[in-house]
Amino acid sequence: MAWVGNTTEFAPMTHFDLIETRAKPIRPGFYARSGKRLLDLGLALLLLPLLAPVIALTWAAAKAQGGPGFYSHVRVGRHGRSFRCHKIRTMHPDADRLLREHLRTHPLAAEEWARNRKLRHDPRVTPLGRILRRTSLDELPQILNVLRGEMSLVGPRPVTEDELGYYAPMPSTYLDQLPGVTGLWQVRGRRDGCYRTRVRLDRAYRREMSLATDLGLIGRTALALVRPSGC
Repeated sequence: MAWVGNTTEFAPMTHFDLIETRAKPIRPGFYARSGKRLLDLGLALLLLPLLAPVIALTWAAAKAQGGPGFYSHVRVGRHGRSFRCHKIRTMHPDADRLLREHLRTHPLAAEEWARNRKLRHDPRVTPLGRILRRTSLDELPQILNVLRGEMSLVGPRPVTEDELGYYAPMPSTYLDQLPGVTGLWQVRGRRDGCYRTRVRLDRAYRREMSLATDLGLIGRTALALVRPSGC
């Protein structure tokens, strides 16, 4: 049996999981060792003058609704190093209280949260926040994390320490990579909402990582900014 997160739920280990558990460590090539970082720096510096006005406008809009405009949360990075992941605030200032109350009074929502650590109908999210999330504009401040070397433009979504349990028994699937602003899950599996799908796609990206793969995912993410996903 394989542990699926920090809940009491267990799921049978699939043939895919067994292969991953027994697989030899992946030896990174030149792109993974050096080329990926050069791409991150080059594109981040190129995009920063274009994104800065958008970040400023969305920050001002979020702040005008009360509370701070930015939101930073501690996430686990490569090799287990913690860092603060930056976003435009999309939730009410008293989000923790709203979540506790919602889960207490809605058992189905509590089950959904236990499975996925997210809710399709999240009471914490503001009306503006829903728009920012659909367009992924709330993620733009993470370009600062990329410049600091805490994140990559492409990689697994950054997780909390609790969420790292979903990657058992192969935590290296996540810890061997820099978390990304976008990635395979964001492009292919975001509507699914299932953490098993997310982990499987992160494993697939770890195997398929290349310049062509990253450029393709960045291009598809840029299209998503124009054609919101609704997630």
